[in-house]
Amino acid sequence: MKTFEEKKYNIPELKGISAKNIEEHLKLYSGYVKNANLIREKVEEMKKDPETNAYALGEFVRRFGFEYNGMRNHEVFFSSLEGGAKPLPEGSALKKQIEEDFGSFDAWLHEFKHVALIRGIGWAMLYYDRKDKRLLNAWIDEQHLGQLQDCALILGLDMWEHSFVADYQPSGKKHYVEDFFVNINWEIIEGNFKNAAV
Repeated sequence: MKTFEEKKYNIPELKGISAKNIEEHLKLYSGYVKNANLIREKVEEMKKDPETNAYALGEFVRRFGFEYNGMRNHEVFFSSLEGGAKPLPEGSALKKQIEEDFGSFDAWLHEFKHVALIRGIGWAMLYYDRKDKRLLNAWIDEQHLGQLQDCALILGLDMWEHSFVADYQPSGKKHYVEDFFVNINWEIIEGNFKNAAV
């Protein structure tokens, strides 16, 4: 059975987000990869006798979405911090799409930051809707609930407490969101968009 591979990230020193926090956060990501593989192994074993294992099999299948999405969401999040902060170039395909869908880059950013500050644990996401060929901001509870069907994830901001409390305390959520955008490598996000919009 083909397994999911844990990716390695070269994340430089970041403004506001400590190396220790990134180190601990990467351990969490590693757990998602491990658990996604473990669940698939268990499902393979249990489906040999699906009637006897019906309840446990159902619970493992249900849990898979949480672990898998946790793995993939974190890959988008960590990759956006690789290579040092880089601006979104004027005239880039992504910037043009943002301006078309939101009126301006600043209007999009203002909306996205408000999405990120929704109360509770989850993710602030920028998706590309392949059917309507437009960008959508969304809040995703946890990570297995609310992902947008057939949309490609362009940018993901982890808003679970583990991503910011060690550096910012619970009251510093807004500073974490601001610092995330200071540290972002927009070349990576532009690449995500180009791959999605093919």
